Amino acid sequence: MSTKRTPFYQKHLTAGGKMVDFAGWEMPIHYGSQLQEHKQVRSDAGVFDVSHMTILDLKGTDSKAYLQHLLANDVAKLTSSGKALYSCMLNNSAGIVDDLIVYYIDEMFYRIVVNAGTREKDIAWMQQQLQGYQATLTERSDLAMLAVQGPNARTKVFSLMPAHELAIAEPLKPFTGAFIGDWFIARTGYTGEDGFELMFPATQAEKVWDAILAAGIAPIGLGARDTLRLEAGMNLYGTDMDETTSPLVSGLGWTIAWEPNSRDFIGRKALEAEKAAGVQHKFVGLVLEDKGVLRSHMKVHCEGGEGEITSGTFSPTLGLAIAMARVPASCGEHCQVDIRGKLHRAKVVKPNFVRHGKSVLA
Repeated sequence: MSTKRTPFYQKHLTAGGKMVDFAGWEMPIHYGSQLQEHKQVRSDAGVFDVSHMTILDLKGTDSKAYLQHLLANDVAKLTSSGKALYSCMLNNSAGIVDDLIVYYIDEMFYRIVVNAGTREKDIAWMQQQLQGYQATLTERSDLAMLAVQGPNARTKVFSLMPAHELAIAEPLKPFTGAFIGDWFIARTGYTGEDGFELMFPATQAEKVWDAILAAGIAPIGLGARDTLRLEAGMNLYGTDMDETTSPLVSGLGWTIAWEPNSRDFIGRKALEAEKAAGVQHKFVGLVLEDKGVLRSHMKVHCEGGEGEITSGTFSPTLGLAIAMARVPASCGEHCQVDIRGKLHRAKVVKPNFVRHGKSVLA
């Protein structure tokens, strides 16, 4: 199957993007220096092409009831238009089908953004669960999507807006979005920095890209996106969790809305059974205390047994090797990581390392 291209493909080439296959899409891994791009987002502002993500609009009288059954988190928490909710979508055994963001527009309209690599299975699963509900799910393949992130991101985006648009965008609180004509602008992201995710007609893609770059916002590739999200302690689907892991062993227990007890969401019974039996593993952050770099699939040796790194990298912001790992629930404050046959000391921390450009390590 041939790889797909976003509406920004030619712009990536013009900007010097090194293109790679990512989830069936030709995407830029970097534009010359992944390290420089990482620092650009932490210190100023960068733009990511995220048009490979799947945007779905759910409309109908049963939209809310459907999502309350489909998702582990509860959309009933959403009462103001544009408010966003992060949730896992589980299978019957509490494995994670995908993680997603859902935006509440009104009681009969929700916008959902799911991952690129899970598009086909997600849509098939969601359509299957939709049977019996008065609602329709529509893929918005007519839309492009950009994320502008960094401490100066909002100010630089505001510089491109006329007064009537600014009046809508400027008051937006974190994790909230709003429609501006046929655009949807949301104060969300995947970097641990402030900024916006912009969804707009794909026909405007090249014009928008040029304007954003002209405002002093640099293009950023998938390489820096990964180190930024790892520093921020944000899970990557297929790496840190999948259909074989539950939210309880993926650091995502906070996304489960157990109340009200009457809400019978998919996977609830399996989660309750897992909880009652005693959760065997926990999801932690690791900071390497010796020299080296932490990578995914490296074995972690704890007092309570063996675990595994799910994501690892060298943190440009901290100047340290960091990782996220799934380890035995009894694992203490220190462990050892097997790096090429040698054991290296690591400190066990919360899986969150950097927020708004600053270390959150104790």
